[in-house]
Amino acid sequence: MKIVLSGIKPSGELNIGGYGGALHQFLALQQQQFECLFFVPDLHAVTVAQDPNVLRKRTMDIAAYYIAAGIDPKKATIFIQSHVSAHAELGWLMETQAHFGELSRMTQFKEKSNGKDTVSSALFTYPVLMAADILLYQATHVPVGDDQKQHLEMTRDLAARFNQRFRPVFTVPEPIIQQLGSRIMSLDDPAKKMSKSNPNANSYILFQDSPEVIHKKIAKAVTDSEGVVRCDWAHKPAVSNLIEIYAVFADESVETIESRYKGVGYGAFKRDLADVIAAKLQPIQRRYSEIVESDELIRILKDGAVKAAETANRTLLQAKQAMGFVTWAQ
Repeated sequence: MKIVLSGIKPSGELNIGGYGGALHQFLALQQQQFECLFFVPDLHAVTVAQDPNVLRKRTMDIAAYYIAAGIDPKKATIFIQSHVSAHAELGWLMETQAHFGELSRMTQFKEKSNGKDTVSSALFTYPVLMAADILLYQATHVPVGDDQKQHLEMTRDLAARFNQRFRPVFTVPEPIIQQLGSRIMSLDDPAKKMSKSNPNANSYILFQDSPEVIHKKIAKAVTDSEGVVRCDWAHKPAVSNLIEIYAVFADESVETIESRYKGVGYGAFKRDLADVIAAKLQPIQRRYSEIVESDELIRILKDGAVKAAETANRTLLQAKQAMGFVTWAQ
């Protein structure tokens, strides 16, 4: 059985980068021969300060968006990370196997801690918790973008190190590298990842943006002076970013889009792109509104946590026994 695990951190209001880099791929994976586990990694969110009320809301928001986008709880296990205590416990056990030097080389820690007077130790060690998330479920495959490849390599190293030092317990996971839409960039600067932390509200499109707002933001998106709809990240990063967004939201190839707008220019291309994004988001928005505060969502998350815990606790027990901890289970 091929097993895949992934999630979206509830640390900010969801923008369309979360669809291109995660939800779009989740939907494809649940249609393939995978056992899918999609979780809300709320423990990761608190590596930086969070308002408790906001964290609570965003956690439920992400879970609701999973369902609203089309993830089927009959085909995938959907749960909240902190509802399965084995994540935190295995995270600590795996910290005993991680080296300070390899953690200090993590580029994301360097980026997120740069310029800050105080940084939590959790921000430094969270790649180990990420490894525990994956290893608990014996995941064979993990979807990763460019910014997560280093963390998955560390997961693989920790799994292999543990298996060699003690006994084989963990599956060493393989990456699933999504080529298209894995890193949707800012509409005002294609060198930066799309993020709500950008002070320019026209740099990102939120899941709850109306069609009118989407059209205004896409109309203001930077392009270039060439006037040719052509994907070339080296020389046309802004236009290439818009083409990839179009390809993800329309489920079309880059080549199809380039051919359609050959000799047309950016005006019509941008108008159609805004229509495509709005058409994809509107049914998601409607379903989200129906489910986000419903008993149905609570039931799905409770059922998912019970199912996830069965596997997670089994793996945790094996790891503890391998390390020599006293356990009463045989």
